[in-house]
Amino acid sequence: MADDKPTNQDRPTYQERLKGILHTDRPAAPSMNKDGEADGGEASCGAFGYLRGIRDQATSVELRFRSGNSYFFPYGWMGTWQYNPSEGLLLKFSGDLVYLVLIKGSNLDKPLNEGTINLTRGGLQRHRVLWLREMSEEEIRQVGDTGPTIDSIEMAEFESHDALKEWLSKEAPAFLRGEK
Repeated sequence: MADDKPTNQDRPTYQERLKGILHTDRPAAPSMNKDGEADGGEASCGAFGYLRGIRDQATSVELRFRSGNSYFFPYGWMGTWQYNPSEGLLLKFSGDLVYLVLIKGSNLDKPLNEGTINLTRGGLQRHRVLWLREMSEEEIRQVGDTGPTIDSIEMAEFESHDALKEWLSKEAPAFLRGEK
């Protein structure tokens, strides 16, 4: 039986590797953003993770609960969503059932590090948010007013519009249509 280990003859030489690195047909290195970080890749704060590239988009968003459980929703299922600073953020996903996700916290629309990314417009609206997570009380205290915090994520599924309205009237009445 032949030995499948590569030999030194199979490995490129230093000069060949250098040519590959310097070859002009290769894509350019990622551009740097105003914070000196390369565009692209992932970044996060305590409350959520996101794609750094301004043209990057995620296919789904993960909800991470303190219990250790996670739920994933495809962005293709995301419909209307509403932000009310005093109530939180309400996301609606429509698939086999209708799902409402109520995110309660503070500074949910505050930009991170004086940049352009925030949870609402720069993140969810542009499909750049990868995950959202419930934070512990200690983590919330550490962040304070300097950034977004997520106190709780409540999720419910509905087969009827009446059940949806009933849940909203109990959990977040400010999000009922006609309420301001």
